[in-house]
Amino acid sequence: MTTSATDDLWGEAGPGSRRILEAALTAFAARGYHGASTRDIAAAAGMSPAAVYAHHRTKEDLLYAISLAGHRSALTAVERALWEEVTPVGRVRALVHDYTAWHARHHLLARVVQYELGALAPDHRDEILRLRRRTEEVVLDEIAAGIASGAFRTEDPDGVALAVLSLGVDVSRWYAPGGQHTPVSLGRRYATLVLAMLGTDHRSATAG
Repeated sequence: MTTSATDDLWGEAGPGSRRILEAALTAFAARGYHGASTRDIAAAAGMSPAAVYAHHRTKEDLLYAISLAGHRSALTAVERALWEEVTPVGRVRALVHDYTAWHARHHLLARVVQYELGALAPDHRDEILRLRRRTEEVVLDEIAAGIASGAFRTEDPDGVALAVLSLGVDVSRWYAPGGQHTPVSLGRRYATLVLAMLGTDHRSATAG
């Protein structure tokens, strides 16, 4: 399973843009999109407001860049989880584990991109929603493949897929590093729960 926390979230952004994005992410997570000003973000990045505008024209552009990076990273985590797995049980276990762990490792980022979606401009929101649908499709496809193979026994695959996504996303709401749970332990626990929802044999669900 993919467990690295060193995802390069900001792609090819230069050092200045990265500082601004990190400052904006911290500000949005702490104050909310509407509560954080461009001046706050500039101060946290050690720049002037004019320097921020040179990289990102508006505060909404910053939120869009953060949302795009977050959703792309989460989708990549889900897709990479499947690379080394062959069986339906192994693939869903890896998918749920890594999706859950991603939301714990990147809890601030996940919180912002999930709860500030409504602040995006319509065209930006539509692009983010397409990425979200792609993630949903990956989950649904893996569950459907498991049902077709006889590995899963559920009459509500859509409900299980919704549970997978909801459980993972909700981690970002409450997770704090240094607490009782780690990203790995949460990933394992949620994977076991989801496989139970899918009606797998208990020994198959916990093997490996």
